[in-house]
Amino acid sequence: MKPTASATVINEVFRRAYERGERPALVDLRGGHVHGYRRLVTEVTRAASGLVRAGARRGQVVGVHVSTAGAQTLAVHTVLAAGGVAAPLDPELDTGRLAARLRECGARALITTPDLAATAARAAEAARVRQLVSFGAAPGALDFRALLTLEPTALPPVHARHQTALLLAGGAPPARRLSHAELLATMAELDRPVRLRESDVVLITRRPGGDADLVALIGLILWRGALVVASGGLELPDTRRDFGVTVAEAPGGGLERVG
Repeated sequence: MKPTASATVINEVFRRAYERGERPALVDLRGGHVHGYRRLVTEVTRAASGLVRAGARRGQVVGVHVSTAGAQTLAVHTVLAAGGVAAPLDPELDTGRLAARLRECGARALITTPDLAATAARAAEAARVRQLVSFGAAPGALDFRALLTLEPTALPPVHARHQTALLLAGGAPPARRLSHAELLATMAELDRPVRLRESDVVLITRRPGGDADLVALIGLILWRGALVVASGGLELPDTRRDFGVTVAEAPGGGLERVG
């Protein structure tokens, strides 16, 4: 199944999330969280509304500097649902390099996790980023959960072909941009070797970085209605057996079926 030319990432990935109910969507082993489909889409849309209520504008770049796959998934899709542009950032960056990436992106907000919040706060100040949001309490940051409590407001329309979904900084200048249509096409290409089914359990081992790889992999799995088990690089020998993994990352990239 390929996306239509007018489809946005949010519409495709979460199109059937409510009808899937609380069937598990994402198990984040490093972060210690489990999200069902309905809870995930509800948090994304409420947080996106909160971002808009807090002043976010369509096309605004928001840096995503987090340490777990679950946090990256929530942050990126919240930004996209709010009509913004998500800029994934390597959690290993030090303050100076993170500030440089934020300036390169033209980021006006930054989403982080408490373990990275001190570095994120220093970099945000150096790059003159206006707003810092954290998945949990952190000095000088708005708690992500507070976005869920703000009065709901309408989300802006997004043009799938013309609006950027991801901005990837830190490579050869200028920063690379992926539209919603291009990101969905990348996801569809990743699906070709495996043809994911709702019954699949997919093990993802990589950690968040400054590229589109993890975003595309998890977006595809949610799009197809399967279950993501994100280990975040943790060496857990019984994970495949315990979760009944049917698909995993291939050594050369992408996905492959496992016996």
